[in-house]
Amino acid sequence: MILALARRAAGALALAALSGCALLPFGDEKKPTEPPPEPTRPLYRLEVEAPDDLRELLQEHLDLARFRVAPVGETIDDSELRRLAAAAPAQARALLETEGFFGAEVTVAREDPPDTLPLLRVRVQPGPRTRVETAQLTFTGALQDAAQAQPQGPAARLAASLKREWPLGPGKPFRQYAWGAAKNATLTQLRAEGYPTATWEHTQARVDAARHSAALELEAASGPLFLLGPLHIEGVERYDEESVRHLAGFAAGEPYREKTLLDFQERLAKSGLFEAAVVTIDPDPARAAQAPVQVQVREQPLQQATVGVGISANTGPRVTFEHLHRKPFGWRWSAKNQFEFGSDLKNWQGELLSHPLEGQYRNLVAGQAERLRSGDELRTSWSARIGRTQDTARFERLYFGEFVHSRLDTVAGSTRSDAVSGNYHWVLRDVDSVLLPTQGYTLSAQAGIGEARGRKTGTFTGPASDRGPFSRLYGRLTAYQPLGASWYAMARVEAGQVFARDALPIPDTLLFRAGGDDSVRGYAYRTLGPTVDGALASGRVLLTGSAEIARPVSARLPSVWWAAFFDAGNAANSWTALKLARGYGLGLRWRSPVGPLRADLAYGEELRRVRLHVSVGIAF
Repeated sequence: MILALARRAAGALALAALSGCALLPFGDEKKPTEPPPEPTRPLYRLEVEAPDDLRELLQEHLDLARFRVAPVGETIDDSELRRLAAAAPAQARALLETEGFFGAEVTVAREDPPDTLPLLRVRVQPGPRTRVETAQLTFTGALQDAAQAQPQGPAARLAASLKREWPLGPGKPFRQYAWGAAKNATLTQLRAEGYPTATWEHTQARVDAARHSAALELEAASGPLFLLGPLHIEGVERYDEESVRHLAGFAAGEPYREKTLLDFQERLAKSGLFEAAVVTIDPDPARAAQAPVQVQVREQPLQQATVGVGISANTGPRVTFEHLHRKPFGWRWSAKNQFEFGSDLKNWQGELLSHPLEGQYRNLVAGQAERLRSGDELRTSWSARIGRTQDTARFERLYFGEFVHSRLDTVAGSTRSDAVSGNYHWVLRDVDSVLLPTQGYTLSAQAGIGEARGRKTGTFTGPASDRGPFSRLYGRLTAYQPLGASWYAMARVEAGQVFARDALPIPDTLLFRAGGDDSVRGYAYRTLGPTVDGALASGRVLLTGSAEIARPVSARLPSVWWAAFFDAGNAANSWTALKLARGYGLGLRWRSPVGPLRADLAYGEELRRVRLHVSVGIAF
């Protein structure tokens, strides 16, 4: 049997060597076809009597299990089978010790029934699992020196945090895998928090098999604290290094944190100027006092154009064209124009956005023109704004002044209105994933103040024209929460109000409607609002809410979820006149790499009708 196994091993090594040679460039020679697998047969039977998880371990790694089957024509003699059976108890105990069972009893019994294969039965009594009794974690080097010099300083807090969060604390089962994973996790955290050359000076696990306990001792040599030094930038050709430096978010001399560099790297990727970025430090301990920060970027092309065809449950089929120039006329600005042509919506959006400035700010000049048909009404509007934006890891801020013009044609007549205002928009994200969140929350808030003027024609009641001050507030809170192992919940509430005299015409784009994919499902886009003079209008107050529960369809399709939801909301001209419309139904979710694709079948209670909603992405 041993000679046969040796022949098989030599054959495998020869095949591996030949397959390596096949990687060499030998012209157009065809690779030899692999021979068909050799037929096999069992040489003996094996039964393992042990708890399920331990039985799988032994059936995979015991020699008795691995040599049970051999190619047809090979056999095993009785002396070799006795040798495998005799070695099995020691092998099994060694395997069981990796799972924390240091006092296991293992026996192997053999039966030789007539006219059938021999049976070897491995019986395991694992006994109590060893658990951690004590875990002592100490440090040497710069971390310990700084902690002693400043008992309340950053180093002392880091050392205390590492001890507190040590994964394999007293009472935990002692397993070889858990022991290795705990050491790796702690060392990784220490390296990420300013000590990238940290190593284990000493680790020991003393196991008392009689008491089923383990005492752990670990000593980490932290090495020096690294301080961030100058930026060394590679890969900048079309744009300029100044934009890269403005996105750093740290100054020379700050303590190194892995998260600091990862955030910098993410900002570079989100800037729109670079398609890839890698940020690292020089780990040479001799340069720890001013560790150079290496920045490697790959630039986006100077211009980019995109054409798209699609359909929306809100506004119907559409064709889109987008053009982006990342440095027009040599300016340190990006210019973007987007056109949308659809059956219900025709839209142009233009934007001039400066390259990153100090403090991660960017200057903004933007405009928009829109023609939107919704139900029996037609809205024509345009706007222009100038302002400043800031996008950090958790926050988005936008300050801008805006001029808005809007004309709304309904069965009751026409309303023309203009407004000039100062505005502040703010978004906070605290979620586990921006694209596919399952835990955390997002909060969006808007505030504006300005002056409006307008004129009405047709059958509207009240004054034909007016002007005066107004203010506007809006907020949207969305929360995500896992429920157990595979259930997930989402809840959303949004509210808004325009403060102005009742007779003052406000541009329709600043008022509120409800209904649609990200509002109240079961109702068409912008079809929920007050009725004024017999026509649907936009309201001065808004309140909507949504609750949803979802889970994967099956373990084989973890990215495909089904969901059940309930929505409610409406827009009105006053809170006392607000009457919530309700919608509820079922949906499917595909959690794609670019965001969730949602298909919802919703029943609108007010309409007594079912409506299909399809959308992509997350609304903030």
